[in-house]
Amino acid sequence: MEKKKVRDGDITKDFEKKMETISPFELKNELIDLANISGKKLSTMMLNAGRGNPNWIATTPREAFFLLGKFGLEECRRVFSLKEGIAGIPELSGIGKRFKEFLKENAKEPGAKLLKGAFQYMIDTHQANPDALAHEWAEGVIGDQYPVPDRILHFTEQIVQDYLAQEMCDKRPPRGSFDLFATEGGTAAMCYVFDSLQENYLLNRGDSIALMVPAFTPYIEIPELKRYRFNVTEIRASQMTTDGKHTWQYPDEELDKLRNPQIKALFLINPSNPPSYALNKHAISFIKDVVKKDNPNLMIITDDVYGTFVPNFRSLMADLPHNTICVYSFSKYFGATGWRDAVIALHTDNIYDKMIAALPQNIKESLARRYGTIGLDTGKMKLIDRMVADSRMVALNHTAGLSLPQQTQMSLFAAFALLDKKDAYKNRMHQLIQSRLKALWNHTGFELDEDPLRAGYYAEIDMLVWGKKIYGQEFIDYLTQEYAPLDVVFRLANETSLVLLNGSGFDGPEWSIRVSLANLNKEDYVKIGKSIRSLLDDYAGKWQKSLSK
Repeated sequence: MEKKKVRDGDITKDFEKKMETISPFELKNELIDLANISGKKLSTMMLNAGRGNPNWIATTPREAFFLLGKFGLEECRRVFSLKEGIAGIPELSGIGKRFKEFLKENAKEPGAKLLKGAFQYMIDTHQANPDALAHEWAEGVIGDQYPVPDRILHFTEQIVQDYLAQEMCDKRPPRGSFDLFATEGGTAAMCYVFDSLQENYLLNRGDSIALMVPAFTPYIEIPELKRYRFNVTEIRASQMTTDGKHTWQYPDEELDKLRNPQIKALFLINPSNPPSYALNKHAISFIKDVVKKDNPNLMIITDDVYGTFVPNFRSLMADLPHNTICVYSFSKYFGATGWRDAVIALHTDNIYDKMIAALPQNIKESLARRYGTIGLDTGKMKLIDRMVADSRMVALNHTAGLSLPQQTQMSLFAAFALLDKKDAYKNRMHQLIQSRLKALWNHTGFELDEDPLRAGYYAEIDMLVWGKKIYGQEFIDYLTQEYAPLDVVFRLANETSLVLLNGSGFDGPEWSIRVSLANLNKEDYVKIGKSIRSLLDDYAGKWQKSLSK
């Protein structure tokens, strides 16, 4: 019955209260239904700023991929070619020379410049063997082999590691190197990290962890699963300015919770989702101090997918490399959510391997049995290699690894950024996002302070903050007493065909709303900004009428 009421646009307060318990990404489906109904009534198009899927793509690395595909097919047909559509597989001998000739013949084709630049970059920077490199790329784009090495292809690891040093470490990476595991998007990476930390007794059911919030909902929901049931301490981004606005940073009293020695792991999204702000230097220094003085074995898992949207971004993988597992996805920056390209990065000198080596003998024996089919001395097996095995339930380790075409496209994404010495793509991407952000905020009438740590991929708007600043505390008392927090997103969907998500579903402020700046055009955010302000003014109008009764 309640479903039908929502479909018809009749939303009850009780229904809104019940919907507060479900994930905002599931709530989104109800909001889309409402917005579609509203759109038909109003003869307007639904605008969905809920899920953060970008409405752009990076063209050059894709052009390079498709041109490389042409070369790969030529190499296959060179071995043998049957009229029924059957060909051989690329041969190693002399392929580097043939690739250079191919690039000369196709010099004017889209993507040729990137392929040529990337090929020379790998030879100059990593002394890559031309035949070995061209062969990996030809087989990669064709996808004719199992991934070998299964963790990540040899040259893919080198070029992606350079990319992470540039983009995640602000071109100042720590000493040493990182091992990378190519995964099916950041989603798979998250699953593998949670799984392997538990399988290797680094995190056990019921252990204490910390989570910096607001946070992407899976980081909130996974710890509550029966398998984990972690004891979660939330580190809240509750810092406010003197005039009552969110900075989306973490005050000392929140960060101080990390000094609890019982907390085994810290999970964070940096820049945050949905506030979309990078950690400030004070927070980074504070966490470094915690590790140095209070908890040297604190496991830090950072999801840095939005780092490229902040100028001079620096991940915790750069400042605390021995403690940090970094998850990075190429999906948002390159408009590639469908490619499912991501990596897990773990420094070769890390606390995880040392803690595994220090486990009690009976647990070591149990792990030796788990991984025993892989080799004779699995006791020295790195955590990141255990993740690879765990990703295929160990028994299928021989077929583990991200598909070769995915890894090839990932290499070209990385090469594209590395060869863009003037940061033309990055600067234009920042302009694109910031123009949408300003279009949104300028038409709410709310103030948006300048902040170099703002990624701007999302905006989290706290209706109580702006309601109080514009109409005062008495209005806020009325609003919170008369309406449920979800009333905002339901009314926007029902009355204006707009789909936004509730910030409370991300453990953000109860009356906040999350707007993705990635998936609509600038003029759409003008409408969204006006609609948000109009809704707040409508609530205020009802409050003012109630005062006159």
